[in-house]
Amino acid sequence: MKRVVLAYSGGLDTSVAVRWMMQEWDVEVVCVLVDVGQDADTAESFDDIRARAMAAGAVECVLVDARQEMAEEFCARAIAANARYEGKYPLVSALSRPVIVRHLVDQARKFNAQAVAHGCTGKGNDQVRFEVGTHALAPDLEVLAPARNWGLTRADSVDYAQKWNIPIKATKDKIYSIDENLWGRAVECGAMEDPWATPPEEPMTLTRVRTHEPVELTVSFVAGVPVSLDGVEMPLAELIKTLNDRAGATGFGRLDMVENRRVGIKSREVYECPAALALIAAHSDLEDLVLERDVHHEKARLETRWAELVYDGLWFSPLKEALDAFIAETQVHVTGDVRMRFEAPGAMRIVGRRSPKALYDYGLATYDAEDTFQHADSEGYVKIYGLGVKTWAARQGAKNATPPRP
Repeated sequence: MKRVVLAYSGGLDTSVAVRWMMQEWDVEVVCVLVDVGQDADTAESFDDIRARAMAAGAVECVLVDARQEMAEEFCARAIAANARYEGKYPLVSALSRPVIVRHLVDQARKFNAQAVAHGCTGKGNDQVRFEVGTHALAPDLEVLAPARNWGLTRADSVDYAQKWNIPIKATKDKIYSIDENLWGRAVECGAMEDPWATPPEEPMTLTRVRTHEPVELTVSFVAGVPVSLDGVEMPLAELIKTLNDRAGATGFGRLDMVENRRVGIKSREVYECPAALALIAAHSDLEDLVLERDVHHEKARLETRWAELVYDGLWFSPLKEALDAFIAETQVHVTGDVRMRFEAPGAMRIVGRRSPKALYDYGLATYDAEDTFQHADSEGYVKIYGLGVKTWAARQGAKNATPPRP
């Protein structure tokens, strides 16, 4: 009998998928729950989730704690790349999928499985991320997508779970679809499917205003990686969690956007990602201080491509790896402190930055008495710099510069 390793969340769709694959495809199912920092229902332990998977018919259910891995390898690289898809979205869901894929493949090897499976539909980006990622790491493994095949509505899925005595919490009324991890939360469906409608406050948790007092925080970086908050060193996962709480309390970090999915659909998405947006802003600001001009400009050009690759499910790809190498080289001197000020409702400003590696030179920049810049040197530089344009203007372009007489 074929054995399949399923990316399991404990929710309705993946719980139904266990039994459905057993019945329709005659397979054994191993469930793998990868903890990437999602806040599970506090009333529901892994034992509860495992019991649900076993009730659905799984032969085993495994929990993998990947929170540190998510932070130190995936979030850290996204920070280094100042990664925001279409200049806005900091890759909340996209960043967690390759983490999950890596462990799906690892567990497939451990359980001698011939396939992996996911619960994604045919409309979304995640099917691409799961399947392309799996093919990159394990081209011999088959990838199954039951939700693309079964044709079940949410009501059908609830009925199916009840028929097989799967102890689900879901009801037939699904207002919102929420995906969350250490890097933030993605909220869609319900009223938000109308791009004109104001997003409701009900599903928001990270960015509800809980203080009207300004919050000022200093984040410190070493070689592009955040290492401390207000002078207190902490693991990156803890730093992200702390910043989500502190910055989010002022309402900062909510995005409301229409984005272009990989499959060609425009979708209205609302994201809560205070730490992600704050750290990317702080890191980018520190780079302004320490990166040489041409390196800085070229990196900014490639950041857009890096974000697109990750959004499109190509974390495990040769171009992504090549860009990683370039970005890593640019981070050698990105060390210093950035001071941020958050004010309700949802405002943030960078109010200071410093670095022992700064290329900013006060003597060269100031117009005061401490000015060390040799102004006379600029005369020859400007003449040579503009010589080509001057020659063109004299021989070819001067007539275009003179407006016609009325």
